[in-house]
Amino acid sequence: MTEKRNLIYEGKAKQIYKTTDNSKIIMYYKDSATAFNGEKKDELPSKGILNNKISTLIYKYLIENGVKTHWIETLNDREQLCEKVIIFPLEVIVRNRATGSFVKKYGAEEGEIFKEAVFELSYKNDSLNDPLINSSHVIALQLATKEQLLEIKKQALLINDLLKNLFSKANLILVDFKIEFGLTTNGDIVLADEISPDSTRLWDENSLEKLDKDRFRQDLGNVIKSYEEVLNRLQKVLS
Repeated sequence: MTEKRNLIYEGKAKQIYKTTDNSKIIMYYKDSATAFNGEKKDELPSKGILNNKISTLIYKYLIENGVKTHWIETLNDREQLCEKVIIFPLEVIVRNRATGSFVKKYGAEEGEIFKEAVFELSYKNDSLNDPLINSSHVIALQLATKEQLLEIKKQALLINDLLKNLFSKANLILVDFKIEFGLTTNGDIVLADEISPDSTRLWDENSLEKLDKDRFRQDLGNVIKSYEEVLNRLQKVLS
């Protein structure tokens, strides 16, 4: 049986622990909520539990549809056993509609539907405020090879198609999302980290009500209630 050992990394929303198996880690979901590169912070009781449950449902769905991930099993309300991978220092962003920073930077109309998904990359570096970069920057900085980057984009767009279909069945619009990828010891590129309302923007199909972390960013209230709504809808669709 794989057992948890010492803490090796703590991020804004999760902790990563070593295990008795060097090829596996345990990922613990915290209740911490942050926004604007950590400038806004709070503790939201049960948020970690909800994100763990939501991410588990989504990962199982993606795996069933051919996506390779680091997820092995969910151990309890807050912990997942995952394959140990080397994370690419890239935030991979896929956008289906204009909102947030895209509207601020490019003057697009809020909620504008794109003819095709927008694929973006950010350099995952807190000290630099995670700047947007392009494929040439990625290769110049040796963050990934050209071949790896092509595979990352291919997988990200496949995940987008699968998630749009899933959330549509739950009467939710997948506006955009942010994911990470890791490299296994075998050289495979796999989806890593989490997919939850912390990392996706989800709007109700009818009312366009926001049911994601924007409720925390924008002081809209009812953050936990919105996450619970997402979980309930996914459970009904995937049951």
